[in-house]
Amino acid sequence: MSVELQGSLFTDMDSQFGPLGGTVTRRVLADGAWVDVRPGWANSMDLFDRLVEGVDWRSERRQMYDRVVDVPRLVRFYGEAEQWPHPSIVEAKSALDEHYRSELGENFATAGLCYYRDGSDSVAWHGDNIGRSATEDTLVAIVSLGATRQLMLRPRGGGNSLKFTLGHGDLIVMGGSCQRTWEHAVPKSTRATGPRVSVQFRPRGVR
Repeated sequence: MSVELQGSLFTDMDSQFGPLGGTVTRRVLADGAWVDVRPGWANSMDLFDRLVEGVDWRSERRQMYDRVVDVPRLVRFYGEAEQWPHPSIVEAKSALDEHYRSELGENFATAGLCYYRDGSDSVAWHGDNIGRSATEDTLVAIVSLGATRQLMLRPRGGGNSLKFTLGHGDLIVMGGSCQRTWEHAVPKSTRATGPRVSVQFRPRGVR
């Protein structure tokens, strides 16, 4: 199943982001999970360019069976006490806080950034269930910037997967039990694909 999220860019340049409110569409999933989508929420390519050029991207290595391999993307995690890489990231967090605070019961606290340089960069099936999200419902909000990529979701333990096509500026929020009962991934692309930056907002104690 494919859900297209490629909305037109906004022309109001007073803010880097459009409204939320009634523009967000929720899809209820099984086992208490849900997904919100908001096409074209970010309205400028400038933020993508500044993050690509200005973030001190880091490569990671990970144990995979009997060897250590490179993680196929660049990353940078910003905690609460750090200066975030661009004022628009703070603006996005504030807008998400206002929209989701009553449901989440707290504000978002951290910003995790991933840089997918081309279609060969990816992230395998996983849930953000390190910390509180291993036992509690939570929210993870993702803003996609740059090239279009697929984000896949599937029930943990097996089942049919959902495909979300994320274009520049699209917002997707995974909530409820989603991090415990579902998994998500960004698969490799065999097509010629440009770079993409993913900005993930999470509450305190969730990774």
